[in-house]
Amino acid sequence: MKSVAEINIREKVGVETARELTRQNKPGGFMCVSCAWGKPAHPHIAEFCENGAKATAWELTSFRTTPDFFTQHTVTELRNWKDYDLEQAGRLTHPLKYDANSDRYVAVSWAEAFADIGAHLKTYDPTKVVFYASGRASLETSYMWALMARMYGSQNLPDSSNMCHETTSVGLKSAIGSPVGTIHLSDYDQCDAIFYFGQNPGVNSPRFLHPLRACAKRGVEIVVFNPLKERGLERFTDPQNPIEMATGKSTPIATQYHQVKTGGDIAALMGICKYVIAADDQCQRIGAPAILDHAFIAEHTTGFEAFADKVRATGWDEIERESGLARNDLEAAGAVYVKSKRVICVYGMGLTQHVHGIDNLHTLVNLMLLRGNVGKPGAGFGPVRGHSNVQGQRTVGITEKPELAPLDILKDLYDFEPPREKGWDTVAACEHIVDGTARAFIGLGGNLARAVPDTAAIEPAWQQLDLTVSIATKLNRTHLLPGRTCYLLPCLGRIETDEQASGPQAVTMEDSFSRIYGSRGRATPAAETLLSEPAIVAGIAKATIDPNPKVDWDAWVGNYALIRDAIEATYPDKFARFNERMWTPGGFWKGVPATHRQWLTESGRAEFNVPTAMNASGFVDAPGRFRLMTLRSNDQFNTTIYGYHDRFRGIKGTRDIVFMNRADMAEQGLAEHDLVDLVGDAGGNENRRVAKLLVVPYDVPRGCLGAYYPECNILIPVTHKAEQSHVPAGKSVPVRVEKSS
Repeated sequence: MKSVAEINIREKVGVETARELTRQNKPGGFMCVSCAWGKPAHPHIAEFCENGAKATAWELTSFRTTPDFFTQHTVTELRNWKDYDLEQAGRLTHPLKYDANSDRYVAVSWAEAFADIGAHLKTYDPTKVVFYASGRASLETSYMWALMARMYGSQNLPDSSNMCHETTSVGLKSAIGSPVGTIHLSDYDQCDAIFYFGQNPGVNSPRFLHPLRACAKRGVEIVVFNPLKERGLERFTDPQNPIEMATGKSTPIATQYHQVKTGGDIAALMGICKYVIAADDQCQRIGAPAILDHAFIAEHTTGFEAFADKVRATGWDEIERESGLARNDLEAAGAVYVKSKRVICVYGMGLTQHVHGIDNLHTLVNLMLLRGNVGKPGAGFGPVRGHSNVQGQRTVGITEKPELAPLDILKDLYDFEPPREKGWDTVAACEHIVDGTARAFIGLGGNLARAVPDTAAIEPAWQQLDLTVSIATKLNRTHLLPGRTCYLLPCLGRIETDEQASGPQAVTMEDSFSRIYGSRGRATPAAETLLSEPAIVAGIAKATIDPNPKVDWDAWVGNYALIRDAIEATYPDKFARFNERMWTPGGFWKGVPATHRQWLTESGRAEFNVPTAMNASGFVDAPGRFRLMTLRSNDQFNTTIYGYHDRFRGIKGTRDIVFMNRADMAEQGLAEHDLVDLVGDAGGNENRRVAKLLVVPYDVPRGCLGAYYPECNILIPVTHKAEQSHVPAGKSVPVRVEKSS
């Protein structure tokens, strides 16, 4: 509460912000611009968390970055500013073009910007142009964006999912046929146990703490696997409970907390499975009731025997070594799983952002299939998404994979031939920017050059692009890496009134539970010169693509209901009666086949998979080599830095730190608050270095380090990515520690 009050004072927001907070995540209100946690049909009085309130204040700030700002600051000067200071300058107000002669952004008209962008795009091979989308854009904007790219001839549609949860999209799809979570928010009211892997609710999804607290209070066992002790998984003081606020009383969350070694989740899961299968084998021998759900396995799965044989053959010594956990602890977790009839598995990027992230996820699926914990009330998979509409963007066509887009339907609806080849995902786009293949980058929100790995190689290559265009609300580091021609196009925020020809408009988005919500902004726009995201997309499209009588961009901008009609026509199974249902309290569900035990896999069944590795990090431990996990602080959301107070971890005033085990510190001859450099150790990476980090002793497994994202992205080679899903493997990065000179 103090943090929220402080940021509102700092941003000098008015009473309008307080009014908007009462509408945040409410039916008929606006959906938070921060995370994708579910919005209940019957919300709390204050249905927002600390970071959600920060995001609202950040968007409704009184500060403005006008053209005058750029008369005072060159781009070269601004490149030396910190991420926080860039965004703290305020909301962008005018369309801007980079002038290389003065090294400044200068104001231009919207018409000039659209015409010049379109003229450039017409000269390029469309397969060499990147159309990136951040996960905040609405379903309406995202649909227009994907359609524009394909009508132009590009399938290069990377997005935020490529950075975070692509492993879910690939791993769940191959194992159970559905690429998203299978549970409803209400399943937390029915589960008996929650197994929790690599996700920090206190920082990344604080509203999740309410259902976790409710589960804990009714006796649900919550078994956590996470390298760091995170406060939100240890205990929770409910800020909406007067007694707890007055007394400081808190609710314990985790009943078991296992500090698995980063990259050790496959081994930990194999240990649990080994306990469960051994218990079932014993029951079979003595004629006791079975532990495994053999009927479910026989009717709904394939590959069980091969996986069970692998589990039986895997020794406890290997499991303990690779997981960093003791056999007794893993068996204690297995005992909870065995006695629980309905289990939810929650996970985040701590499970997905590894070289063998698919093995992580497949082994988690195997555990759940053993007792039929998919497709029944109170059980299933609960991946926690980040950006507020990152899942929804995929639903309406933002994907580089042609097999995931309804290309034949688009061809029939709009009378054009969509590209059929596979496009570039985020890592591939980075690779092609570095090698010079890419000609242009068009970005719908986000701060991609700051978010991606290998930033020392990315940043100079970014400036060699022929055209860079960014649609944004605030200045960020990506905007300070201008291509030969560069535009910065400021847009309305989701919380602001969006007035178009037919009146005030609303948009929609999808949460982590596959539910679709309407969202209506009512705040005063930051400037009269701003355009909405759909209007900007339409402006670029009209200037770039030949007129098509079946796509009336202007009509769509004038009335977003027409865009929703187009979405419904393209995806009738998911969006039937879209305009009618968009204001359903709690959202309407698009449907997930695996929830109904419909397995859209190659075999037609849920598939057990034998892991190919026991160490998800993808590299071998060696003397002096550490496994670095990149972290977010309490005072940030993705690349947006709200401040320098990571109070849950006791850090204030800086982000230049590295968390380290005390025994490792002693072995390295380091003391608390020594300055060290982290140096990449993936082979030939001596130029990847983050200098002068403060050593902070912390409860973290031996051989593991923690440091902040995005500052440490420079240490991650672009080639250090998850197999199959290509997610940057930012949760287990090979590094060395050197004393700073």
